[in-house]
Amino acid sequence: MAEVSVSRPPAEVFAYATDPSRFSEWQPGVVTGHIEGDGPTQVGSRCLMTRRVGGAIRTSVSTVTQVNPPLAWAVHGIDGPVRADVSVTVDSVNGGAGSQVTIRLDFRGHGAGLILLPLVIRQARKELPRSCRNLKRRLETAANL
Repeated sequence: MAEVSVSRPPAEVFAYATDPSRFSEWQPGVVTGHIEGDGPTQVGSRCLMTRRVGGAIRTSVSTVTQVNPPLAWAVHGIDGPVRADVSVTVDSVNGGAGSQVTIRLDFRGHGAGLILLPLVIRQARKELPRSCRNLKRRLETAANL
């Protein structure tokens, strides 16, 4: 888990922080991301994320399990040897002028992923605080997102 305070309103923070097409702008290792299909993201939507993992590029699929703008968003990994559950919460601070963002990660290993799981968790613990700093910097310095 990691938290960061952002000097932007919750609706703006939520829209940016939960848009998979923007993840590569603030998360190390993300190459691309998107929600399948047309229309708004909803529970059951599939999120495809392509990341650099070690020397390889790997795509994973997650299902959106929660969408409650501008407060909460979550996905549940459904494929691959290591699957992530990710939740993002955005709380209003300073009378709505700012936001407190909390990102939680949980991983499950399947098959060979059981061996990789400790490495993935260690890497995520290093990357998550950096991602939060990048998120803050990106949101607070960009005029229009």
